[in-house]
Formats: sequence, C-alpha cells, structure tokens
Amino acid sequence: MFTGLIKDIGTVEKITHNKEGVEFEISTSLLHDIEIDDSVATNGVCLTATKVSAQSFSTQAVKVTLEKSNLGQLKKGSKVNLELALRPNDRLGGHFVQGHVNGVGTIKNKKQYGDNWEIEFKAPSSLFKYIINEGSIAIDGISLTVAKVYESSFLITIIPHTYENTIIHTKSIGESVNIEVDMMAKYLENFVKFENKEDRLKKLME
Repeated sequence: MFTGLIKDIGTVEKITHNKEGVEFEISTSLLHDIEIDDSVATNGVCLTATKVSAQSFSTQAVKVTLEKSNLGQLKKGSKVNLELALRPNDRLGGHFVQGHVNGVGTIKNKKQYGDNWEIEFKAPSSLFKYIINEGSIAIDGISLTVAKVYESSFLITIIPHTYENTIIHTKSIGESVNIEVDMMAKYLENFVKFENKEDRLKKLME
C-alpha cells in the first residue's frame, strides 16, 4: 500500500528482457531504505526489489504488468516516480494507492496558469465511472485531485512542488501515463453489485 506522495525521481540504468518480462535496474537516493523483497511503486506500479546494490536496485515487471501499464515504454535513462510502501506509523498525506494500474491514459493538454499547471488527461472510457470532481486519482503514482471531469477526459491542477518533484514536469502532450482510480470507488461498485444480486435472489425466493 502507498500514499501517492513521490519520494524520489529515479533513473533507469539498465533494461534486461527475459522470459518473464523485463528487469529494470534503477538508481535512486532511496537505496538506504530499500531491501530485497521490499515493494517499490515505480510510476505507480507496485514492483518488488529483487536485487539491491550500493548504486541501484533491480525489479522485475512481468508480461501482464507491461501490458496493463506504460512500463514497457521505459528506456535507459528514463526518469521514474518512486515511492516506498506505507508503514503503519506513517502519515497518510495523499490517499490509499495500491500500485495496481487500472489503465493507461495520455496527456491531452498542458498549460501553466501562474505558478500552477493545468493538465488534461484522456483515459479509457471504462474508468470514468470511478472518476468524480474533487475525487482522488493516481497518475504515474502521484496522488492528485480531479478538478473537472469531461466526457472523455479529466482535468487536474498541479501545484509547483508536485510538478517539479515528480516526472510530470518531463512529460509532453501525447505522452502516456499510468492511471489508478480510487480503490474506495471500486469497493463501492462491488458492494452495490453484491447488494443488487442479494435483492434479486430474495425476490426469486419469495
């Protein structure tokens, strides 16, 4: 479990393709706090540290992860958002982020207004039932608040600190982003479905 508060921007130092998928070697200032088997959110994807050295850590992305996220687009030298797993005594400054990407979106528009940035994202149509005005959403692992929802896109306002300390400042119009919707919305949807099934069963048995 994560909070969506990015702790460092890492650099992909090496990419190795194997039968399971892709192994990434990533350098970061967080190495002092990473051990083998630790979960590390990488651009919003929960991955496991498989090797740790003085310069970098390695992690494996399996084929299904590459299909559901934009990690397959990474190259040597690519920058990535990194966050370590939430500890029981940590403050929850963002929102609960699982590291399970629900879809890949693209940047539709990007404009600066004063010190802040307004970025419009296109997203898969299947995700819009979970996206609401002032609701939480994770973009490449960043906990953000939705400012406005349109028919096939949504708008987010980003403050200077978040913009400068995440990879969002490196991205241009047309580039892809990992999207994870609020987990509470997904649980609510499942609860309603279950309740509806229960009601239908009761009516059939009457």
